[in-house]
Amino acid sequence: MTQLASALTLKSTVRGAALMVAACSAYAAVNVATQWAGTRTGIPSVIIAFWQYVIALVFTLPLLVREGAGALGTGHFGLHVIRVALAAAGVQVWILALTHVPIWQVVALSMTSPFFVIMCARLFLREEVTPTRLTTTFIGFIGALIIVAPWSDSFTVYSLLPILAAALWAGYSVMTKYLTRFEKPAGISTYMLVLLTPINATLWLVSGIGLPAISAPTIEVWSIVTVIGAFTALAQYFQTAAYAVADAVYLQPFDDLRLPINVIFAWIVYATTPSVNFWPGAGLIICASVYLMRQDSGTSPRIID
Repeated sequence: MTQLASALTLKSTVRGAALMVAACSAYAAVNVATQWAGTRTGIPSVIIAFWQYVIALVFTLPLLVREGAGALGTGHFGLHVIRVALAAAGVQVWILALTHVPIWQVVALSMTSPFFVIMCARLFLREEVTPTRLTTTFIGFIGALIIVAPWSDSFTVYSLLPILAAALWAGYSVMTKYLTRFEKPAGISTYMLVLLTPINATLWLVSGIGLPAISAPTIEVWSIVTVIGAFTALAQYFQTAAYAVADAVYLQPFDDLRLPINVIFAWIVYATTPSVNFWPGAGLIICASVYLMRQDSGTSPRIID
């Protein structure tokens, strides 16, 4: 490998890691703002979800103007539909899990997603799964388990729901990576938001909650919903851009950072104190992510023939 090729590879891996961490931070901001909207303003969740993605779509429009109309050109519309369907199904299963399983256990089990990503990336994207990638992903998962200590709770059949959600989101992630081979990040992000809007509108109609639920919106209500939508747009774009420059398998340990980032954001906003298990677990996740970046920074992404 020439020095130029090595430098370009280093730049792409560092960019991918930074973009994924930025996506995790944006998603954490979405989660904190959503909890604020639900607990402080009383906005029903189906209405939050609908406006979240409508506003996110509005914030994405400038990207389309910059990229031009060609950003939405696609010869893979069916793949976009499958990708969004996987994401929507994951959200529904996730919400069902949260109604039956403690939140920390749900988050911990969702960390099984990297294992599904590794399997799918190897089978469908033909990406190489090196021992380093496998080991660091496993260490990150162990860190998540230490944080939530799921062995202290009694598992039921509902405990399997977060694993199903993780599998669905892994399919979404791998589909995102596959689409970046043909299309621009702005177009991929926009298709996600455009297709989610009718899905969320349908859920709102089915819920039976009418417009009177927000017939007298306050500045606080619309401000928090706008913040949720704006950070959703940022998170979508950062995540898609990360997959465009780095392997899906390589990015997974950085995606694990969403757990400590979410805890830190909640601690700052709501003054909730993390449990004693948080610090060693978060340390494992961060160390695994940094080690993987250092190991892969001099190795270009490989496709298995």
